[in-house]
Amino acid sequence: MSPINLRVSKRALTLAAIALLVAVITIGTTACNVGVSPPSRLPSLSGSIVFGQQNTGIWVNGEGKVTATPDVAILSVGIESQETSVARAQEMAATAMNAVISQLKQSSIAEKDIRTTSFSIIRVTRWDEPKQQEVTIGYRVTNTVSAKIRKTADTGSVIDAVAQAGGDLTRINNISFTVDDPTAFENEVRQKAMADAESKAKQLANLSGVKLGKPIYINESGGFIPLRQEFFAVPAPAPAFAAAPTPILPGEQEIRLNVQIVYEID
Repeated sequence: MSPINLRVSKRALTLAAIALLVAVITIGTTACNVGVSPPSRLPSLSGSIVFGQQNTGIWVNGEGKVTATPDVAILSVGIESQETSVARAQEMAATAMNAVISQLKQSSIAEKDIRTTSFSIIRVTRWDEPKQQEVTIGYRVTNTVSAKIRKTADTGSVIDAVAQAGGDLTRINNISFTVDDPTAFENEVRQKAMADAESKAKQLANLSGVKLGKPIYINESGGFIPLRQEFFAVPAPAPAFAAAPTPILPGEQEIRLNVQIVYEID
């Protein structure tokens, strides 16, 4: 055999060996992937029984709810001042806000329950048609505080008092009611949710002729959401004569909690 033909044969053998090696790797990889499935997600059904290699069990959702009377009101009150200069706008806003904070303290609201939530200074402009450009007409200063009113029955009188203290610069943004410490209610609603889930699981087990096992997965969702009442009107200073106080009613709130549980089938 000539040297040229020998080199060609060696090259052919090398290519054949590489092709064989790739084929072996491909087959091995395919064999390893056979029978492997991605993990499944929990169903959003209220109750279901699943039989399978990976999903055996009884899957249920449980819900609990209780009602609670809010014991805290959160008042958001602001001061808005607009003048031709920043200094003048700041001065007027500071004077009015100091009066509002002083009145909040006089209304038996502790200093720790009063906090600044926002402060801004913006330039106010208008379009000048002859000049075809925006021109500055003043500056607006906004200062907002949040006050926690721990006696909800005093909420209306507190609003009236701060509206008078801040005068025409007062802005009542919103008020919300909540439970200061919802721990006891959350514990109760959690117990109800777990009991509801267990009741559904037992019924499903009895109907299907299987024995209910222990929980192997528990997921909790939901929680405490405070109600909010929005105020869009800007209260005017109180008149010289006695006026009826602003009526504010906290009402009741519903606390909901959901659990999703997977039970074994024995």
